[in-house]
This record gives sequence, structure tokens and C-alpha cells, in this order.
Amino acid sequence: MSDDVRALLEPIKRLHADIRAAVVAAAERSAQDALAAIAHDAEGDTIYAVDRVSEELLVEFFAEQIAPWAPIVLVAEGLPGGGVTLPRGTREQDARWRVLVDPIDGTRGLMYQKRSAWILTGVAPNRGPATSLQDVSLAVQTEIPLVKQHLSDVLWAVKGEGARAERFDRLTGQAREVRLRPSGAPTIAHGFAMVARFFPGAREVLAAIDEEIVHGALGPVREGKAHCFEDQYICSGGQLYELVAGHDRFVADLRPLMEPVLAARGLRLGICCHPYDLATELIAREAGVIVTDPAGAPLQAPLDVGTDVAWVGYANEKVRAQVEPLLQAALRSRGLL
Repeated sequence: MSDDVRALLEPIKRLHADIRAAVVAAAERSAQDALAAIAHDAEGDTIYAVDRVSEELLVEFFAEQIAPWAPIVLVAEGLPGGGVTLPRGTREQDARWRVLVDPIDGTRGLMYQKRSAWILTGVAPNRGPATSLQDVSLAVQTEIPLVKQHLSDVLWAVKGEGARAERFDRLTGQAREVRLRPSGAPTIAHGFAMVARFFPGAREVLAAIDEEIVHGALGPVREGKAHCFEDQYICSGGQLYELVAGHDRFVADLRPLMEPVLAARGLRLGICCHPYDLATELIAREAGVIVTDPAGAPLQAPLDVGTDVAWVGYANEKVRAQVEPLLQAALRSRGLL
């Protein structure tokens, strides 16, 4: 048995490549409505038909390629109970690694062929249910491109060794290394910055928080000018990628904090970000992105499929210094922090 997490890097990259090929092929064969059909309402999210394509490859791969030499607890959306210990029959406490996977993050954009989705995998030493995102020591993130798109990126990181990336060309089958870096801009002015409000439910509160941050950071909007921009990418892994690639400067997903707002209206909280959506948060941190909880602390979410997670990402420390006090003031004024 290998205790070096690096031994899992190449096998996981191969798995991601297989899932990418299978999902793109399914998208090429199938009608859009077929991929968008609801297959199952799972604990963490709704499972669509396109999700099933990747899930079929997942357990088989880890059972045959990884578990025989490194017993694992595989945690993934769509698995019964949210996870399985491999090889079958292994006691959970005897597993070497805890592997958190989102086979397709960004299903909604992909199934309608609007935007790329991502395959996310994070590997941590198994500390049982207490294992958290901060324990992840290897992460791999692979883009699932649209059918009309021939390039897709693969990112990975080993804790303490920085982040790396390559760009795969579907037409040639070749990959070349690329350098991705977060924005060095000291402000959100003229850049992309956003508070996530993908789905109905307290969207006007989230928008008001967004407005307060921008106004506090940049002052009143000038006639005929745009202070900054936003990109509501319905994909947590995609949002992290946009920060890593230097496209976005600030992202906040505060949906779990809206629960008391909705409860006061007699409503329930809808879908939120979960730990599997942030399985590759290590890559962003290793690339230089600052990822925190809304209070500014490192994310401590357990490696599961059900916990609601609020998170914030800043491209650099100067952007954090500009935005974080305003964000936290807006939350405190509403009793949300």
C-alpha cells in the first residue's frame, strides 16, 4: 500500500479523462431533453440523466484501480448513503484515504449546452467523519467542454506544492501545460465580482448585499459607466476556476446564510453549495486564491454530500482587504454573521 498521495494523481487524471470523453459522447448522441431528464432526487442534489453517465464509471474505477492497493472511503453524490468503503467489506476506519468526488459539477449548464461543467476530486488522509476540506492533500479538476468546444483544462495540486494545469485538445488528443494565475488587480473595479444568487429564494437580499459591497468599495456609479461586472456561473468548481484563471476577483456564495431570512417568511432553504462542490478548493488555495468562510476563517466543511457550505473567494489580499470588511458589515447588519 502506498502512503504517498501522489500515487493517486495519474490514475485520477485518467478517470477524469474517461468521464470527460463519456459525457461529451453522450451529449453528442443524445437530445438535450434526454440529458435534462430527472433521474433521481438525491440527498445533496437532483440527479439528472447526464449525471448517470459519469456515476457508472466512478465506483467501478475506484474499486478496480485504486482500492486493491489503497483502501478508500469514496464519498460522492448519487452513492447510497453518500459513500462506500472500497474494497467492499473493508472497515471504514481501515481505509487509507477519503476521496470526495463530484462527477459532474455544473450539470445544469452542461445539459443545456450553455457552459462547461467540471469533474472534481479531492483526496484526504482518512480521519473518519471529522475529515474536512482542510485535510485534502490532492485535488484534480477537469473541464467537461461543450460539444462545440475542442479545448478543455485540467488542474491539479498536491498540498504545499502549488497548482498546475494543462489544456487538452479534443481534436488532436494532445495536452500542453498552461500557466493559470489569479488576478493581481488591487480592486474589483472594472473586473468581475459577484455574490451568487443562482436560484429563487432571498435573491433580493443577496443582491442588496452585493450592491452594498460594490457601492462601499467603489462609490456611486457614474453615468454611462460600469463599476464592475458579474458572472453567475452555476458551478462552484467553475467559480473556483474563474478565480484561479484570473477571470474573477471576488466570489461569495452565501446561500446557507439565507435560512433565517427564508424561515421568517415561512419558506425553506433551497439548494446550496455542498462539500463535494468544493472538493478541489485546495487547487485554488495552492494557486494563490484566498478561500474562506464568510467570517474569514478557513473552510472546515466535512467531506460529505449533505452539509450546506457558504464560502468566499478573493483573487488576492488587496481585493480581500477592499471587500471583506464590507461583506461582513453587510452580513452583520442583517444578523447573518
